[in-house]
Amino acid sequence: MFDGPPPARTLRDIPALAAAGLVARQDAAALAAVADRYAVAVTPNVAALIDPTDAADPIAAQYVPHVEELVTLPDEAADPTGDGPHGPVRGVVHRYPDRALLLPTLACAVYCRFCFRRDRVGPDGGTLTEAELDAALAYIAATPAIREVILTGGDPLILSARRVAHILRRLAGMPHVETVRVHSRVPVADPARITDERVAALADGPPLWLLVHVNHARELSASALAALDRLRARGIPLLAQTVLLRGVNDSTEALEALFRALIRARVKPHYLHLLDPAPGTARFRVPLARARALHASLRGRLPGHAIPALVLDIPGGAGKVEANAPRLLPTPDGGFVAIDPSGAPHALPPGVAAAAESG
Repeated sequence: MFDGPPPARTLRDIPALAAAGLVARQDAAALAAVADRYAVAVTPNVAALIDPTDAADPIAAQYVPHVEELVTLPDEAADPTGDGPHGPVRGVVHRYPDRALLLPTLACAVYCRFCFRRDRVGPDGGTLTEAELDAALAYIAATPAIREVILTGGDPLILSARRVAHILRRLAGMPHVETVRVHSRVPVADPARITDERVAALADGPPLWLLVHVNHARELSASALAALDRLRARGIPLLAQTVLLRGVNDSTEALEALFRALIRARVKPHYLHLLDPAPGTARFRVPLARARALHASLRGRLPGHAIPALVLDIPGGAGKVEANAPRLLPTPDGGFVAIDPSGAPHALPPGVAAAAESG
């Protein structure tokens, strides 16, 4: 799709994006303010997928900064999923009794414009020191209720193969940790990082599932599919998680194309996430009622194993629930109530349960 050869290096600022033709030069000054607040990174692989002549390109929408990112609505929050109160030590989020997040880095290969951790991720901070990683792993080792550890961030697969292997070896030595999940954009956004060494680190550790974050069928490029093949060849089971995004995949046709492409690649669609209300992300919102209708429209068009669960993180930290009955119920006033995993009800903020498109 790229007009001419893609860039040789990751594009990390507005001048680089302008030179590559991915932003208009007349918009560069306004977009510089966005880049000053939120990290920017567009890998050569992603840049090659963008059609710079299409103002509505669904790949560009995910990665290229937009001036509306500086507009924060009243219901948007820097920590929309409420991770903060559940962080017993730096790098760990322990919300559910049986599983915990381990965030060894907050750096990523690419920076999504809708990221719910966008106030925290970036290339210059967030990687745990040796002492911090030891403390995080010590917490997990001392908490036998934790049966699954989810490596996320940031993106754990930007770490060296040696570092990944070290973390997984430590987790494998904890008898109560039965499985590990790794959440990553790397296989589609920077597939060259899926080297034999990284694959071996994943395959030779504890029982592990890899969740690939992919939102549009075009992201499954030939190089991405080859990276997934390398992972699968070592017996690593592959799942996918997707965020429902206005202007990217908010149609039955786009979702069907994505999920069909995933099952052809032998990747199981696992979660279809509703957008978390992070600052400056309103342009991506899909109204809850429409999201549920889109999800329902996939029944009869796709086999059951190709349809992911539609899920919502209840704002404020009450946890993740399926965005359908009996966990999500309409109210007489046109709103919605989410029932958290403990059975407590939570009225969703109007912006999250919007009946109409924002913007």
